[in-house]
Amino acid sequence: MTPAVLWQAAAHLLAYPDERFWRRLPLIEEAAAPHFGAFLARAAALGPGELAAHYVETFDLQRRCCLYLTYYTDGDTRRRGESLAALKARYRAAGWELLEDELPDFLPVLLEFAALDPAGVALLREHRAGLELLRAALAERGSPYADVVGAVCDGLPPATAADRDRAARLAAAGPPAESVGVYR
Repeated sequence: MTPAVLWQAAAHLLAYPDERFWRRLPLIEEAAAPHFGAFLARAAALGPGELAAHYVETFDLQRRCCLYLTYYTDGDTRRRGESLAALKARYRAAGWELLEDELPDFLPVLLEFAALDPAGVALLREHRAGLELLRAALAERGSPYADVVGAVCDGLPPATAADRDRAARLAAAGPPAESVGVYR
């Protein structure tokens, strides 16, 4: 399987499991089953309702399982806005425009970009520490999505010592926070 197929399949599998998700699943099974077989089996066993509930519980209610990668490095700070703007500029420079309702750091968006442009793979590598933290958090929860994020990480060049150090620092300290305009 080509890296582009891996990234596109992972983008689809990490999107909310709505009706479109289930309609496209046979294509993913055909194209990428070796990489995502464990996830596909668990998704089928859970079914649409349970998988959707698990998705919301995991990605919407667990801060450690965030699909918005700048959250790991910037938290909910003003700096995150700068990071999002920089990502949008990089997409535009590659001739890629986001839809109005998409944030540029949403992992499925980054994966779709990586499927189309090598600059997207560079972005994934830049966010390796966040990806590793997400993988670990999902594995800790026993989430089937750990297999998908694991396949993404395994599709990248091996993590460097600097990547592992950055992930360890982020795991220990958590995302940055700031108190703007709060008086005590």
